[in-house]
Amino acid sequence: MTLSQGDDRADSDVAKTAPAAPERFYTNMGDGKMDRQTQQYADTLSRMIRHETVSDYACSDNTRFESFRSLLKELFPALFQTGEYVEFDDGFVLKWAGKSNAKGPVLFMNHHDVVEPNGEWEHGPFSAEIADGRLWGRGTLDDKGGLWAMLQAADELAGDGFTPERDVWFSSTSTEETTGKGADEISHWFEKKGIRFEMCFDEGGMILYEPIGGAKGKFAMIGVGEKGCADLKFIARSKGGHASIPGKNTPLVRLGKFMAKAEKHQVFPLDMNPAVCEMFRRFSLYMGLEGKLFSDPEKNKAILSRIMIKVSDKAAALLRTTIAFTMAKGSGAPNVIPSEAWVIGNMRYSHHQGQQGSFEAIRKLAEKYDVEMEIQDPGCPSRLTDYNGTAFRLVEEAVHAVFPDVVPVPYIMTGCSDSRFFDRVCDQCIRFLPFEINDQQLDSIHGINENLDLTTLVPAVSFYQYLMKAV
Repeated sequence: MTLSQGDDRADSDVAKTAPAAPERFYTNMGDGKMDRQTQQYADTLSRMIRHETVSDYACSDNTRFESFRSLLKELFPALFQTGEYVEFDDGFVLKWAGKSNAKGPVLFMNHHDVVEPNGEWEHGPFSAEIADGRLWGRGTLDDKGGLWAMLQAADELAGDGFTPERDVWFSSTSTEETTGKGADEISHWFEKKGIRFEMCFDEGGMILYEPIGGAKGKFAMIGVGEKGCADLKFIARSKGGHASIPGKNTPLVRLGKFMAKAEKHQVFPLDMNPAVCEMFRRFSLYMGLEGKLFSDPEKNKAILSRIMIKVSDKAAALLRTTIAFTMAKGSGAPNVIPSEAWVIGNMRYSHHQGQQGSFEAIRKLAEKYDVEMEIQDPGCPSRLTDYNGTAFRLVEEAVHAVFPDVVPVPYIMTGCSDSRFFDRVCDQCIRFLPFEINDQQLDSIHGINENLDLTTLVPAVSFYQYLMKAV
């Protein structure tokens, strides 16, 4: 198969005349019945949810993912028949050829693997049961809901004979929740072919009410970057021995002191990057008198940082590198002092301290306790997309058109997405899903009782169609 290459050029301007806002439909749940369009959408997404696609780090069985991709071809025939499809071991890409290559191509992406549904669920995690105006199941929010909305939007347009102005690509992987192997491979594939994207639209933030205390209103949390993720191993050694005659500062004790010090006395400096400052500025307009402090975050950076770290761990994570100790091993018997003990630290490094600066800071602390550090996985650093750039402005336009009561806000993701790998082939990666969710739904991501409100289905399709027409 011969695929045309995208142009490597600077950002082009969004068309001066944006497409008209898509017609908006809302589900009438007052009488317990759905309109026909929402019912159709719910049925399609339900089939995707019922197809179990839990990923594992071993990547040992791709059968379920291959079967799921076959299902996508069945559910979205117009798009898959129109586009050029390429399958990889851990994902696929699809090219929807545009009218011209005068503008660089764009990429839409959402993954199709899900995490294991542990715990007790009110509705079966793969039942795709519809109850209380919601569709329940693992993947409704992370991330089959986004994949469905993206493909549904394109399938309808392709079925109507629409052709995008430029090449539009789609990508989805089955390793986002684990190794990121699929996105790593696919982004290198684009790189080798010389294909660079002007814009990339991935999953990420969603529409939340009052995302920080005092900011009254609905906000579209549009990710313009993400913290890097690394796995570090910390090792303490000794001569070992019998537990009946313990010495001082044995390996587990030294590791314990090191972890306690790292948690209590942060070695990672606080700071606010430009995207976080802009987030605060936009929040300040909806915070009343409290907003005065947030209206000039650069000037009030020191006091705001102190407030943020006291407010919540989530807020603090936006301002510095973090490390969480997640795995450990000592000796193989209860009466043996280990000759070697280790813990794993999962680090999320900030943009201002960076990968190497964060590594060195925690390494120096470990050395004080005679603990060695090994880098198991350095992660893939993510750049920050300019919130004044073409891609962010286009998403802002789409939010205003489809969700007129919602305020677009840039922010930094503390979790990882596949789009971190696509920094290799794109300077503007946006991370956003057009779903309005509440606190319960936010907690259900990687938790229990994950669900999606049926009233969000049609607007989500409209959002993606706006982007596909506008690019």
